[in-house]
Amino acid sequence: MHRYPRNMTGYGETPPNANWPGGAKIAVQIVLNYEEGGENCTLHGDAASEAFLSEITGAQPWPGQRHWNMESLYEYGARAGFWRVHRMLKDLPVTVYGVATALARAPEQVRAMQAAGWEIASHGLKWIEHRDMSEDEERAQIAEAIRLHTEVTGAPPRGWYTGRCSMNTERLVTETGQFAYVADSYADDLPYWVRHADRDQLVVPYTMDCNDMRFAIQAGFTDGAQFEQMLKDAFDTLYAEGEAGAPKMLSIGLHCRIIGRPSRAAALQRALDHMRRHAGVWFATRLEIAEHWAREHPSGAGGVSRPTSLSQAAFIDRFGGIFEHSPWVAERAWALELGPAHDSAAGLHSALCRAFRSASHDERLGVLRAHPDLAGKLAAAKRLTADSTAEQASAGLDALTDAERATFTRLNETYTARFGFPFIIAVKDNTKATILDAFHRRIDNDPAAEFAEACRQVERIAELRLADQVAR
Repeated sequence: MHRYPRNMTGYGETPPNANWPGGAKIAVQIVLNYEEGGENCTLHGDAASEAFLSEITGAQPWPGQRHWNMESLYEYGARAGFWRVHRMLKDLPVTVYGVATALARAPEQVRAMQAAGWEIASHGLKWIEHRDMSEDEERAQIAEAIRLHTEVTGAPPRGWYTGRCSMNTERLVTETGQFAYVADSYADDLPYWVRHADRDQLVVPYTMDCNDMRFAIQAGFTDGAQFEQMLKDAFDTLYAEGEAGAPKMLSIGLHCRIIGRPSRAAALQRALDHMRRHAGVWFATRLEIAEHWAREHPSGAGGVSRPTSLSQAAFIDRFGGIFEHSPWVAERAWALELGPAHDSAAGLHSALCRAFRSASHDERLGVLRAHPDLAGKLAAAKRLTADSTAEQASAGLDALTDAERATFTRLNETYTARFGFPFIIAVKDNTKATILDAFHRRIDNDPAAEFAEACRQVERIAELRLADQVAR
């Protein structure tokens, strides 16, 4: 068995209605990253200086040395940038991603955040890379980040975002059981649930595009107008989707040392003015969004069970009849590389059809021959499967006149004698009249063409059965 862990489907074509408070068409969520004083620095016990997200193009770590220019750029964020952004945003709900060691070195800034009513989420213990950490080391750092955050702010964090995370981060944070949300994801425009071990965790995804960090990378913004336009375009697109009945969330990522520069701050102000001119905009913290989502869309509510987590026996027991009397199709599908994308009717149908299509001609012929005649002797004797019985009844084939039954019997005999398998059609897509029309039309087909058509009909029948079964 091969199971692919990534979820490449998400909400698909029809995402849930966010139902934002007051019928808002969009939720706007502003994050201010507070990292200054938590970055790599030999003063902090790190092996080298910081090299990430600064004004220094192509910066490299200085092993064993302090980097005076880098340190002063970060210091600008704490000394000047924070206060400029605070003046601009203090009347709006904001979530601070606070690095615990940075918060501990910023008592006045923390007091100002709290006075403004901002949410202070955890941004980890230090603003460093976690990709090469062992699980035990990262688990210990998460615990210490929570402890220090609580000590500095007076309350434990309810949200978490590492940023420079590892493949273990989300699972380890979920393991603590104390976070209303994690944000180490860029996978959607809406919150979504994930499951780790026996615990469900809400993810409130973050952003890399509407993020001022792009001022500090080579493929990023070169002036404030570009950032302003990016925010406006994102807002306008999501606002229009909200007006069309599919409200989403706009995340905006800010950094004190970046957007706090006067050359960029005005662009943020103009973008916010644009958003404020629209009705039906909900400015919210990430915690408010998480709590709203948990009420409106609690974990597991309306969700599809995870067929791909079933044992082989359970999978075959549940889906072995989707292809008429041919459990081997389900058995082979179970052995494919399946994942979250297959935990839906459409995903299961894809897997089962792959197993059917890759089978030999004789195996597929066996599936065709396993189907009953339409309105035939098995139906009259009430010996059809439950699915076949319901399907034939849906088109009135269980209530034929004597003349209609005689017609079906004659056509069945002629068709079977010609092709070697019974006439197959997705009855639920048809009426008695269209079934008879298809019968007359297909009975003169070339055998190879008719075999292919019968296989397509078998796949369509399977699709319809799965839609019913997964919905149950």
